[in-house]
Amino acid sequence: MADVEASVRELVDRGCDCTDKALAQMDLRRRINLLIGEWKAAGGSHALPDVRHRVRLRTIKIVGR
Repeated sequence: MADVEASVRELVDRGCDCTDKALAQMDLRRRINLLIGEWKAAGGSHALPDVRHRVRLRTIKIVGR
């Protein structure tokens, strides 16, 4: 989804038509909302992880080794 958002921003910055990419982005967001709704309906009550948590868990590559 981040790739789609970046491509929409790039098209907007260049002043190009971003209708198709923006519609794809909205569709992805709709799907995520549906999945979250299904998860909650199935009894999910814990807080969902966010990007900040995943970034902290990522290993850091050290340049030069």
